Amino acid sequence: MKKLNLISWNVNGIRAVARKGFLEWFAKESPDILCLQETKAWREQLDDSFTNIDGYTSYFSEASKKGYSGTAIYTKEQPKKVTHGIGIDEFDSEGRFVIAEYKEFLLFNIYFPNGKRDKERLQYKMDFYEAFQKHAVELKKKGKKIVVCGDVNTAHKEIDLARPKENRKTSGFLPEECAWIDRFLADGFIDTLRVFNQNPEVYTWWDMVTRARERNVGWRIDYFYISSNIKKNLTNAFVMQDVIGSDHCPLGIELEF
Repeated sequence: MKKLNLISWNVNGIRAVARKGFLEWFAKESPDILCLQETKAWREQLDDSFTNIDGYTSYFSEASKKGYSGTAIYTKEQPKKVTHGIGIDEFDSEGRFVIAEYKEFLLFNIYFPNGKRDKERLQYKMDFYEAFQKHAVELKKKGKKIVVCGDVNTAHKEIDLARPKENRKTSGFLPEECAWIDRFLADGFIDTLRVFNQNPEVYTWWDMVTRARERNVGWRIDYFYISSNIKKNLTNAFVMQDVIGSDHCPLGIELEF
């Protein structure tokens, strides 16, 4: 039996989080695969302490402008193939995808867009959601086993944020955003945390300006989803709320094949 431990974390700047103990945390946890979002760096801007971590191969996706967006995967096992988008330049140019294909599954590490800036950006976010869902469903129909992780930038249900009523008209909890998650799950995907944990107040993001983390006034906007054809391989899902360094905390799953 092969056991795999996968962790995902929006680090809100990989160089910033490194000053807060990220590399030491990484060495201690030693996951089989670590997926990062919002790295805010091009690979060429990072020294060997980031790009050549002992025991891991690293893959970075970079936004066309420096200091923005970005994703990365660190993996102990060499993937069969790694790609950096879904074939749509409008979405691929922001460095939001690292897609790694393993023998057992296809892993999507994604930093989904934030829709708070204006109506145009909200539309971009919704278009991104739809394009990704179409892509993932087509792959699933071909028999692919899929793992999706990252910052989805939407809390699904009222249980997933501390103040749902006050935020019903805020991007991140708009009815149309929540409805997209409903549609995605209905297409044969599973919110892994809710398989094991139905508790409220399990959040992954807190506003830094208002020091919301101290009061646990948070949002669960980061997820691990899996396609239903590997549900039998899922043995655990968890959120690491005690890990600091970013405005998000890490989360993970365990799989057995």
